Amino acid sequence: MKKITAFIKPFKLNEVRKALEDIGVQGMSITESRGYGRQKGQSEIYRGEEYDTSLLPKLRIEIATTNELYKKIIDAIMRAAKTGQIGDGKILVSELEEVYRIRTGENGIDALAEFI
Repeated sequence: MKKITAFIKPFKLNEVRKALEDIGVQGMSITESRGYGRQKGQSEIYRGEEYDTSLLPKLRIEIATTNELYKKIIDAIMRAAKTGQIGDGKILVSELEEVYRIRTGENGIDALAEFI
């Protein structure tokens, strides 16, 4: 099993969500976050004064999936989130040791049934 964590620009959420739904992903967790990478933030003007914003708004999407489907999910996120500009985001993939469904006590692949 895999855990996919993607950081994307907030205005790309609807496109990413639609792309994931189109390939059958039924569940995900989305959290607002702030951060920076190579772009080191950006300069903005507020009330006529320029100031630097070092932590930019991002959305963090987390999806638990099977080893067979994770590459398809990554491809969908890459296509939908890409603007071609610095700050498009990152996708992290990690091994998921175990999953439990609280309501039924199911674990492993059976607990992921609603996510894939």
